[in-house]
Amino acid sequence: MNISHRRKKNAPVRLAAAALSLALLLPLGLPPVRAEQAQPPDATSAAAEPSAEHGTAAMRERHYAAYLAEHEEAKAPGEEIVLQAAQASRWEGEGFRQLQDYEGMDGVSLLTGESGAAEWTFDVKEEGLYHISLLYYPIEGKSSAIERALSIDGERPFREAGFLQFDRIWDNVQDQVQRDNQDNDLRPNQGEAPRWSEAAFADSDGYENEPFQFYFSAGTHTLRLESTREPMVIRQLRLHQLPSPPTYSEWIAEQESSGRAATSGRLVTVQGEAASAKSSPTLYPVSERASAAVTPYSSSKIRINAIGGYNWRIPNQWLEWEIDVPETGLYRIAFKSKQNFVRGIYSTRRLTIDGVVPFREMENVAFRYKSGYRIDVLGGEEPYLFYLEKGTRTLRLTASLGEFAPLIREVEDSLFNLNAAYRSILMITGNTPDPFRDYQVDRKIPGLMESLQAERDRLQAVSARIVELSGGSGDQEALLDTMAEQLESMIDEPDTIPKRLAAYKTNTGGLGTWVQKAREQPLQIDELYVASADAELPRKGMGFGAKLKHEALTFLSSFFTDYNQIGNVSKDDEQRSVTVWIGSGRDQANTIKAMIDETFTAETGIGVNLKLVNMGTLLPATLAGQGPDVAMQIGNDLPVNFAMRNAAEDLTRFPDFEDVRDRFRPSAMVPYSYGDGVYALPETQTFNMLFYRKDVLQELGLRVPQSWEDVSEMLAVLSKNHMQFGLPPVVQGTVQGENVPPNSLYAALLYQNGGQFYRNGGRESDLDSRTGIETFKAWTEFYTDYKLEKEFDFANRFRTGQMPVGIADYTTYNQLSVFAPEIRGMWGFAPIPGTPGAGGSLDRSVPSGGSGVVLLSKAQDKDAAWTFMKWWTSEQTQTKFGREMEGLMGAAARYPTANIAALDSLPWPAEDYASLKRQFEWVKGVPEVPGGYFTGRHLFNAFYKTVNGGVEARESIMDYVQYIQDEIRTKRSEFGLPR
Repeated sequence: MNISHRRKKNAPVRLAAAALSLALLLPLGLPPVRAEQAQPPDATSAAAEPSAEHGTAAMRERHYAAYLAEHEEAKAPGEEIVLQAAQASRWEGEGFRQLQDYEGMDGVSLLTGESGAAEWTFDVKEEGLYHISLLYYPIEGKSSAIERALSIDGERPFREAGFLQFDRIWDNVQDQVQRDNQDNDLRPNQGEAPRWSEAAFADSDGYENEPFQFYFSAGTHTLRLESTREPMVIRQLRLHQLPSPPTYSEWIAEQESSGRAATSGRLVTVQGEAASAKSSPTLYPVSERASAAVTPYSSSKIRINAIGGYNWRIPNQWLEWEIDVPETGLYRIAFKSKQNFVRGIYSTRRLTIDGVVPFREMENVAFRYKSGYRIDVLGGEEPYLFYLEKGTRTLRLTASLGEFAPLIREVEDSLFNLNAAYRSILMITGNTPDPFRDYQVDRKIPGLMESLQAERDRLQAVSARIVELSGGSGDQEALLDTMAEQLESMIDEPDTIPKRLAAYKTNTGGLGTWVQKAREQPLQIDELYVASADAELPRKGMGFGAKLKHEALTFLSSFFTDYNQIGNVSKDDEQRSVTVWIGSGRDQANTIKAMIDETFTAETGIGVNLKLVNMGTLLPATLAGQGPDVAMQIGNDLPVNFAMRNAAEDLTRFPDFEDVRDRFRPSAMVPYSYGDGVYALPETQTFNMLFYRKDVLQELGLRVPQSWEDVSEMLAVLSKNHMQFGLPPVVQGTVQGENVPPNSLYAALLYQNGGQFYRNGGRESDLDSRTGIETFKAWTEFYTDYKLEKEFDFANRFRTGQMPVGIADYTTYNQLSVFAPEIRGMWGFAPIPGTPGAGGSLDRSVPSGGSGVVLLSKAQDKDAAWTFMKWWTSEQTQTKFGREMEGLMGAAARYPTANIAALDSLPWPAEDYASLKRQFEWVKGVPEVPGGYFTGRHLFNAFYKTVNGGVEARESIMDYVQYIQDEIRTKRSEFGLPR
């Protein structure tokens, strides 16, 4: 059978990958000092939850390549087994129920919630490898992709089966592109267009170009699908065989024998931005202003004229176009495309027509690098022909890693091994090896040299293959060669390994970035062409003259365009309007302006002039009478700073303020409260969480620490293994005069011990109290006694495992999800350690940061400005903006909204969001007072006086608290406040 042939063709690659996967499971070097060796058996908290072992099965599990290699000789049976979803043998969790004739699908379907699981028991007559497909409907959820974890007979067959992904379907909300009153096109909003779809279980990371195959022996089996994110309706599951497409030579011979003829004189053009469906809201139509080759074109105005670009880079993302074919017959297919994003390798797409890959060559369509737009005819100089019947046909392009998939997986596996080797070396040498000592790591770490040799050979082989595929040397293999050369020198001179650790760590960090970048396959499409073999393809705007004219017109128009104005500008003097300043990126500003025009102005009749500015000019502009009515996304210290100068409006004067206040947690309002007034509304609220590497903690026999006593015991184990615990960095402001908030760890310890920053209504600092002094002493002892580092890159050290536990802002979760794919499933986060309180319960108090929106006192129409602020901080608006940002920029841009209900609506995985909510219950705000900017600054100075200068902690904090007290008194006197 074709499928058996395909497996045999890939057998050498599969076996090599299986061997490498096995190597990942073998320990490298000396066994680490485990918790039971470093401390008494009862030292770790028995009640610690979650434990490091929770979910660590993923670390020991084999990869799909190893699983398939084990069943390489299994046949592909012709039997098809259909499992009706509603006939599940059992299900558990909220939101599971049966639905009759749902959305046009006859019969009974099963609604599955965003958490819980369903199981099906069935009999298999013929043993062998089966594909599994799922017929599903993506019901409304939190706008992210649907995720499920698969188990067969109580076990996960391979690691990747724990991360199955099913797409939602998106389309433009508006049929036509809208324009603002500056004659610029507005980016179309994206909305869900759900439909019944059947999808085969496949690799969500894109490393496997073909859907997964699962081995079933003859007999009774149980299949379990666990919900990990988002709900969906399931109609049925199928165990079956997917057909293998023929080669082009086989396919075209069949067409010729069937008498199918080529068409003549036909040319159908479809605009790329007219895509009828897409797998992600990030795949919205875009504006291309750098070329005259696009349609529609303007040298000065924004025109929506292309789709894709850098947003269309993630494996498995797809775009669909509907094509009206005028005549049945054979056609060429071409694209006007731009791929100037990645050098050295090419972007790959998988093409289907009406859901079918026409022939094997369309599984890996290459779009090579070129600086501008070009016409890419499929097949090149000898174009492929495609048989299309008259009527509406659906063409889909899916981003794929193609032939680079196994190479990127190899490098990712190599990175994991190199990081394991790095940790093994650190256990011998420590973080700062003595350059004059011979550590003999090649003798003390069994298997180290063999491991380095294996990784050197692997990287060299990958580099050579990349050169072969890309047709020449480029920057893609340069880093691989550098790493391989370093490994070569370490192998030749093992006594120099400790001296090279810094460079080794830098190169492995670069290797991680290489993996992340190599997985990106961007491509931008302006037009699609379905053309007869004799039809001429349009090339307007692609010549030298057109390029020269475009550059000249663009230069001239730059003198007449105001790039600070975003979207519609209110010009009617009779219309109520509000001027709003924002200091974030243009993408965020464009999104906010589109939402304003679509909902706020349409519903209230109030115009908004949104300006993108450097927010450092806000205070001088306001004092000069040139400021805005409303300022968005400002730091927590500014509203009270403005209020002291009578430059910010007290929001409590509005009659509905108390209703608006209830949208937020009380802690979010603390920094904006001054006296009896409140001078801003929260936009975002962030706080620290405890991040931990499940695999490393399990290796060390450690649990996730619940109390600071647990942390002290964990530090002993980590220290013996030359690993580190990451506490929030102690850093000075990056810009002179920048406000430095109090260190978040000191604030957490202070609050957990019942302390406060200020007393007597903010008239005095309370850091010289007994609690303040003892907290300062405990904080500095982490650095004087345990020698923890004060400044570091947590994400990189967490990635390598050098810092397997750390406390960081919860938005680090978003960064790690995108930045470190090789440790997916190997880490988690939990509430920070707590301090035992009355009754033995743990106080996990943690300070919050964030940003707010402020109403300036010189606003002419304060009621209109307040109406805007209420709209902006509402649940509906914050939810939509959060989803738009994640759709626009991916999971790394998940929005940390301060609105309680809106945060519940953002697409967090259910288990992780439960941890986040547990910590949120302990969040406390840090108050702002006149002169309070000295608190963070002198807390920093006192810290370094003790940690670096060796001065006793009590003496340091008492000395610097006097400066804080003096500044508070000075500022209160300056503003006429009682002392």
